[in-house]
Amino acid sequence: MEKALEVKLQDGKKSEVLVANDIKDLSHHLSSYGGNVLWVFDRNSASLFTSLPDQNVVLEPGEIHKGWRSIEIILSAAVEYGLARDSIFIGFGGGVICDMTALASSLYMRGARLVLVPTTLLCMVDASVGGKTAIDFSNAKNLIGSFYPAEEVLICTDTLRTLPENEYRSGLGEVVKHAFLTKNDDLYKFMMDNHEKIMARDRATVSEMVKLSIAVKAEFIEKDPTEKKGIRSFLNLGHTFAHALESSGNFSSFSHGKAVAWGISRALELGVLMGVTEESYQKKCDELLRKYKFDIDYRIGRGDWISFYQALGKDKKKLSGEVKFVLMKGQGEPFLSPVDISLLKKVVITYYR
Repeated sequence: MEKALEVKLQDGKKSEVLVANDIKDLSHHLSSYGGNVLWVFDRNSASLFTSLPDQNVVLEPGEIHKGWRSIEIILSAAVEYGLARDSIFIGFGGGVICDMTALASSLYMRGARLVLVPTTLLCMVDASVGGKTAIDFSNAKNLIGSFYPAEEVLICTDTLRTLPENEYRSGLGEVVKHAFLTKNDDLYKFMMDNHEKIMARDRATVSEMVKLSIAVKAEFIEKDPTEKKGIRSFLNLGHTFAHALESSGNFSSFSHGKAVAWGISRALELGVLMGVTEESYQKKCDELLRKYKFDIDYRIGRGDWISFYQALGKDKKKLSGEVKFVLMKGQGEPFLSPVDISLLKKVVITYYR
């Protein structure tokens, strides 16, 4: 395993991000934990094993199962297997599994050990790093959660080879976001120059892309581990739009990464309308989004506005009752701002002018 980077978090905690050469390398590292563990899978990630390890939980896949019931199942299994506070919860799967495993681990005996093995691109570059744990509640995405970083995040891009094309492209939405947020445009250029290899899931190319992407996220996390300074909120570029789109569509119409890509384009268009984003920068960003075939031209129907707006009201980034949107001045220059409702309608509703 290669140590890619170490993310320093609150109260002296840290997460080590390790990248495996292949599945065999990953398996060897996982075997070093011994038997004092609880493995948490969903049916999709469990299928990567010919036979499952002892002391496991296999949950139903999908956002619809990201709730209290799944947390109860994980915690009940931990009790049944006699886990102690020094036991390790291993979340093996996508963002839903890693988020829920982390939350359950943070609750068990006021905090057990945690290792995450993200098996989707979205989880590798987003959910597994940074210490956020969450479940959905009251039809609001990730409303209930805590900050509880994994001691290790183990990445093996070989797990992406069996990932459905739709899920792989969903993860690319978060990578593209990171390409815009960093002051340098190394990740942007990498994605523009290596499009074919990235889409072909070339191991070396994807591993390098993942490391570049995580490094961008780590910059923001280390400056603001628990989102108290507003800096880490910039990682939510596109997410206020995206979560509203997902929530109003009951999490089924758009995958998360595709919704984020759509939301980034809406934020850029909004910035141009407000006179804070250069139109040339918007076009540069949209060029990358279109290169990876994200549907940034989609608009909601007029009849969907009320449910969309209500979903916006549940956004976690509200301050003093006001929703703040992440907008961009230019490359690596995000900022938070409230938005006039008339301008908001212009960028999200079909033919609204």
